[in-house]
Amino acid sequence: MSKKKGLSFDEKRSRMTDFFFEKKEFFQLKDLEKLCPKEKGITPMSVKEVVTSLVDDGVVDSDKIGTSIYFWAYPSKASQNRKRKIDELESKLADLEKKKKMVSEALVKAKDGKEETEERREVLAKLEKGQAKKASVEAELEKYRECDPEVLQEVKKQMGQAKEAANRWTDNIFATKSWIKSKFSFEESVIDKQFEIPPDFDYIE
Repeated sequence: MSKKKGLSFDEKRSRMTDFFFEKKEFFQLKDLEKLCPKEKGITPMSVKEVVTSLVDDGVVDSDKIGTSIYFWAYPSKASQNRKRKIDELESKLADLEKKKKMVSEALVKAKDGKEETEERREVLAKLEKGQAKKASVEAELEKYRECDPEVLQEVKKQMGQAKEAANRWTDNIFATKSWIKSKFSFEESVIDKQFEIPPDFDYIE
């Protein structure tokens, strides 16, 4: 025959709470250790731990009168505690709903203006053209690095012209970014991500 399983701590708390609600009297710890095992099946050794946890949670009241400590609890207080807990949870829920609404509104605002437009395509095309020109000039310079100084000088001249052109496009891109920031209040990092502008994008020195 299997051994009977003991009460869990939560079950002991529930039974002791019922004990107080049923008795509606004041008890010392020694009284609880005598009555709870008989009436609620709570072992004497665990009575102190259980009643202490109920006091800590505000379910059971406790006060010292003279040299003795008394414990008591009434259903009316439990009802008040439950109501207070419900009020707290409802307040937290209202705060969470408010935050959710704010986040949703911010998300809608952040998406505004990110639609695929002709302006966006033009900015991306300019960026791509400037980067391609820069790569072409750098490759050309490397090709003629060991060649005739006059040829190298011409390549350097072309590179300078290309650099100026690339920097003009860079000016245009920065101006466009500034306009977008001013009109839509977007962070610069958001604009860079949306238009696929690399983090190291800058003027060519």
